[in-house]
Amino acid sequence: MTETQGRSPSRRAVIGWGGAGIALGAVTAGGAVAMTSSSGSDTAPAGAEAGGAVEFHGVHQAGIATPVQDRLHFAAFDVRTDDRAAFVRLLKDWTAAARRMTAGQEVGEGAYGGLAEAPPDDTGEALGLKPSRLTLTIGFGPSLFEKFGLRDKRPAALVDLPPFPGDNLDRSRTGGDLCVQACADDPQVAVHAIRNLARIGFGKVAVRWSQLGFGKTSSTTPDAQTPRNLFGFKDGTRNIAGTETDRLKKFVWVGDGDGGGDGGANDAWMRGGSYLVARRIRMNIETWDRAPLQEQEDIFGRDKGEGAPVGRAKEHDEPFLKAMKPDAHVRLSHPDSNGGITILRRGYSFTDGTDGLGRLDAGLFFLAYQRDPRKGFIPLQRRLAAHDALNEYIQHVGSAVFAIPPGVRDADDWWGRTLLSEEA
Repeated sequence: MTETQGRSPSRRAVIGWGGAGIALGAVTAGGAVAMTSSSGSDTAPAGAEAGGAVEFHGVHQAGIATPVQDRLHFAAFDVRTDDRAAFVRLLKDWTAAARRMTAGQEVGEGAYGGLAEAPPDDTGEALGLKPSRLTLTIGFGPSLFEKFGLRDKRPAALVDLPPFPGDNLDRSRTGGDLCVQACADDPQVAVHAIRNLARIGFGKVAVRWSQLGFGKTSSTTPDAQTPRNLFGFKDGTRNIAGTETDRLKKFVWVGDGDGGGDGGANDAWMRGGSYLVARRIRMNIETWDRAPLQEQEDIFGRDKGEGAPVGRAKEHDEPFLKAMKPDAHVRLSHPDSNGGITILRRGYSFTDGTDGLGRLDAGLFFLAYQRDPRKGFIPLQRRLAAHDALNEYIQHVGSAVFAIPPGVRDADDWWGRTLLSEEA
């Protein structure tokens, strides 16, 4: 991150960063600015100058329809405080820190140059690095609504995910009161962001689980090359583009009457937000690598080289679903096979060492945004879990669902204000 100007060591010594809650305006430093408009669509090309900043403010949070970055650090947190005021203070402090980090600035008054007897406000590992298109996206899990008198504010769409056939969920990688998704083109920038938020939240929140990701497996920029997953196949060919405002409005952004249980006042806080389903999907790499090419292509319903659907020549040719095997992944997941169900995907590949039996612990960290999980991920996954030929080679081992509140509108706004402000 670029160096912060005009530090005041005495002020930090008196109040510290964790309790300051300074409402700092967004400052852009280093690199071009890749702006995200208040409508959530991209107003800069996907290939904006390397190291550029993504605008933090907007009607919707950045990191959803934003062009997908190369790296991910995702963290789920448990809330450890019962003090509502302290939790609100934390969200304001997190917002102030997020403004600065996404703009390429150090947190608070910086990593050095202050009072030697006090911890610095920033951990310092991103000093000198550009913003790298860092986005930070916050979400609230179902369990948060059991705290702080929020039970009546829990949206009807924020349901606990049901068990699906074949699930083998690790409780230590499942759930969470809060989540923060940090995406950037530099992994150190993403890790720095989560680390500093966790440090600011010490004593109020604790990391429940986290996931590093590389090699985006979906794209929100259809003019770019479709990325490949660890099975070697192109993934997310028909994903929603960040410029498709009509599809985003229809399938991703929460509208009037969508958010709560009564269709009235309790819905208002989620307008402009979305819902996120996160799934850690283990891939049986070694078994897959021994499968014949024809079997692999039959399982997906596309050829491995071009990515063309069965019987077609090009990747983006309209698929002829009946030409695919009944249990082909593309056939089962296609909107035409599911009453038009469409989700926005932002998944990443991961490798986390081995499982102790000589096999890679690798796979897909699946991230899907949608207007309502009851009409999106849940019915789609029920169909896939029951019939998809790909299930022989994958297993869902982690799971979470979060309500993603609307964006931070300006320098006076903060993450979660529409939910937690007494005036909201």
